[in-house]
Amino acid sequence: MDPAYGARYRELHERHWWWRAREAVVVRELERMRPPDGWQRALDVGCGDGLFFDVLGRYADEVEGVEPDTTLVSPQRAEDGRIHLRPFDASFRPGRKYDLMLFLDVLEHIRDASGAVAHAASLLQPGGTIIVTVPAYRHLWTTHDDLNQHVRRYSRRELVRLLSRSLDIVHTRYLFGWVYKAKLFQRALEWVRRPEPSPPGIPPEPINRALYALSRIDEAVFRHLPLPIGSSVLAVARKRA
Repeated sequence: MDPAYGARYRELHERHWWWRAREAVVVRELERMRPPDGWQRALDVGCGDGLFFDVLGRYADEVEGVEPDTTLVSPQRAEDGRIHLRPFDASFRPGRKYDLMLFLDVLEHIRDASGAVAHAASLLQPGGTIIVTVPAYRHLWTTHDDLNQHVRRYSRRELVRLLSRSLDIVHTRYLFGWVYKAKLFQRALEWVRRPEPSPPGIPPEPINRALYALSRIDEAVFRHLPLPIGSSVLAVARKRA
């Protein structure tokens, strides 16, 4: 990740409307998929500084993470032993299986995404759950993708094809239909202006709140109606029993 972006990642996660809206979506999926007794072990792949650990701790007894970018992990988190500072690949062998895994905007960074999904499946307990979000559509590629060192963006069909090689799909859908149109507009502007990539900022608070509210309304209206478009794709899958 770009160092300037990484330095602001905690603030963005805690305050930016998009990160807050995505967390709300993921929490709803956790509530929906949670077994009666919760999960025993959860693994957050690409966890950064464990920013999602407190939320996961409400649903799983033990929470761990994997993060290859050491600059994103604070000394305090590194010392508590719950974050594996290494890439997520076949060499990651923690010696235990997980009931829940999260890949929140991670697969788009991994060149061998198929291998990563297969390895995730090998580390899941039978019947274990995986929740995935990725940015949608190659034609929405902007300087934000360059800054984040993305390898690709996914259509819903492409994500289903990728996951179904190793897992059973529970459901998939597009997220944030209104953001799709904004990204199209941004793509057109960048085609004209050719700007240099720069880290995102947090809008003024009234705008930040309004965009969060718009995203939550979008989610409330369209989660029961399959959206044909969106700026992100959500998938929930399970390890075959």
